[in-house]
Amino acid sequence: MQTILKRLLSVAVTALVVALAFAGARWLWNRYNVEPWTRDGRIRADVVQVSPDVSGLVTEVAVRNDESVRSGQMLFVLDRPRYQLALKEAEATVAAAQASLAQAKREDLRNKELNTLVTAEHIEEGGSKVEQLAAQLQSARVQRDIAQLNLERTTVRATVNGIVTNVELKAGDYASAGHQVLALIDTDSIYVDGYFEETKLPQIRPDDRATIHIMGLQRTLPGTVESIAAGIEDRERGASSKDLANVNPTFSWVRLAQRIPVRIKLDPVPTTIRLISGRTATVSILVPRGRPLEGAD
Repeated sequence: MQTILKRLLSVAVTALVVALAFAGARWLWNRYNVEPWTRDGRIRADVVQVSPDVSGLVTEVAVRNDESVRSGQMLFVLDRPRYQLALKEAEATVAAAQASLAQAKREDLRNKELNTLVTAEHIEEGGSKVEQLAAQLQSARVQRDIAQLNLERTTVRATVNGIVTNVELKAGDYASAGHQVLALIDTDSIYVDGYFEETKLPQIRPDDRATIHIMGLQRTLPGTVESIAAGIEDRERGASSKDLANVNPTFSWVRLAQRIPVRIKLDPVPTTIRLISGRTATVSILVPRGRPLEGAD
């Protein structure tokens, strides 16, 4: 009797172990191959490449590296005296053109009043001179407006709310137009990119809720799926065009599912949490129960 009980107990234990192993294997399969989550997530933000629109010596730097700034706040100033002189010169050119045009108009009017005492050719030349000087005045006004615009743009301001970084600019440096001198991270644009295997995309829809766990933080942040990338770079075709996301595969010798960027919009985040662009995040999508997979019959 004891032998039979031992055998039954042994069979029961074996069956329990097999069942637990099967359940564990099923859970692992669903967890890593079915459920839409990924450890391959990154905090992202739009970055403004700050460069002056005019060239000149830097006379003042109003910000420090990693300082928070507001839209419209002054970042640095270029050589204003030089551009103030250029504006005065342009204004003088406008004044001279106005005087010449006024004189030409008076002469043209006098010639027309004299009528038969002045030849028709002379009257025609006077009218043509007025038109030419009017065009010169218009050109001088355009040059004055350009000089005014250049003077205004010697003061470079933040175009968005954010944090300035890579600030190595010093008073006395020469800044060239169009050449980046610092970067401005747009803190109003911060989002999360989750790189999901393409096999998990059928479960993900825009407006799905998501949870984000940033490495190093214990608190989980909520968010919403904003969009799914429409394309990624084909790495087999050579050099990247830089127009599409280029996601590195985990292994190069195994055929793996491609990873597609899914953009997650974060809910309002407490100011105590530092959302640094580039930080690693784990992203999980909360799929509503009973929703059919994309492409399912």
